[in-house]
Amino acid sequence: MSAPVLMYTTAVCPYCIRAKQLLKARGVAEITEVRVDLDPEQREKMMQRTGRRTVPQIYIGDTHVGGCDDLVALDAAGGLKALLAGSAS
Repeated sequence: MSAPVLMYTTAVCPYCIRAKQLLKARGVAEITEVRVDLDPEQREKMMQRTGRRTVPQIYIGDTHVGGCDDLVALDAAGGLKALLAGSAS
């Protein structure tokens, strides 16, 4: 079983698309998306939770991975698969 993935996104965001593609390539079947462009309250919540205002903001389980570049770096360092499996990275 893989850890749940939550991603704050907007409709037209190439970084969001890239992050989703990478996660799916690593076996993630379901990504819970929170569209901050449709709900300004969710953007405020995202900014309070992450300290960042850009999308995507990605959580795997309880771990805030960060944005797309952070996700790609985590994958390149070999930590993404362990995090998705629910192991500490």
